[in-house]
Amino acid sequence: MPAVTVEDTTTLARIPVPAPTAVRRRVRSVTTAPSGFEGEGFPVRRAFAGVDMTALDPFIHMDQMGEVEYAPGEPKGTSWHPHRGFETVTYIMDGEFEHADSHGGGGSITNGDTQWMTAGGGVLHIERPPEALVVSGGLFHGLQLWVNLPRAQKWVEPRYQDLRADQSVLLASPDAGAFLRVIAGDVGGHTGPGSTYTPMAMVHATIAPGATLDLPWRPDFNALVYVLSGNGSVGIDGHPVTTGQLAVFGPGDTITVHGAQHQDSRTPSLDVVVLGGRPIREPIAMYGPFVMNTRQEVVDAFTDFQAGRLGSIPASYVPHGSVRGESGLDDATPAR
Repeated sequence: MPAVTVEDTTTLARIPVPAPTAVRRRVRSVTTAPSGFEGEGFPVRRAFAGVDMTALDPFIHMDQMGEVEYAPGEPKGTSWHPHRGFETVTYIMDGEFEHADSHGGGGSITNGDTQWMTAGGGVLHIERPPEALVVSGGLFHGLQLWVNLPRAQKWVEPRYQDLRADQSVLLASPDAGAFLRVIAGDVGGHTGPGSTYTPMAMVHATIAPGATLDLPWRPDFNALVYVLSGNGSVGIDGHPVTTGQLAVFGPGDTITVHGAQHQDSRTPSLDVVVLGGRPIREPIAMYGPFVMNTRQEVVDAFTDFQAGRLGSIPASYVPHGSVRGESGLDDATPAR
């Protein structure tokens, strides 16, 4: 996985040094993501598994996709499927992924790019590796995050943001021991390009062995650190963490992440994603691809999907002889 790097570190803005009165957050929990499969069978780590939803709010789901080295013919994606009531954020660190949706959004993303899709009132979409990657195989590594929408925005018009790697804000810690890519939100007075309905921040940080990142963080945001690769410790209490683990923090205004002095040869640095947002604190009714406030709204979402009211697959994607709108979910029913 490519670390967050720059050719000339002197050109980067520095995040501010925490004030003497700063409250460094303590770690509330560390969990290890179980492995599974998504879509047509690509491997994932379920980053939020086993964590209380109230600690995650406004986030509801995150998969680390890969890191995997595909042989020719192995790369996989998803079929067409619906979403309603939240936003999907797909961040690619290695390889390439294509997206298309029934609202006209879509494109291809690769190293450091992000696709931000607001499903809102409803959309169909597909995610898959490009044909060239399927044929050749190769390295693939990414994240997909689901961000809840408040009740007032559940029904907004779908929209799509194509965020190129060079649009992200790159920062360094005061001693340049850590480099940060700010994808969304304000971090130390520097704002990433992602436009969000729910106030939040998303940062990819690469921390050198032995270096410490003291990251200013809004006290009204929750704070999560997920380890993409490497070893280190988190929080003022120095809780050890490693690849595939999620740390949930308590209150405060500074997040501390330390890179272990000794890393293995395959992961020379500690790479983490830092997430935080203002909790929505509304009821959540979630089943499959729909995230609403009540069970009836989820039932209605399935009804609308089956009736074709969440959009149609673009004609260019419909195989000859198939029925437009098919996605493999026609027989699915909400949980009782």
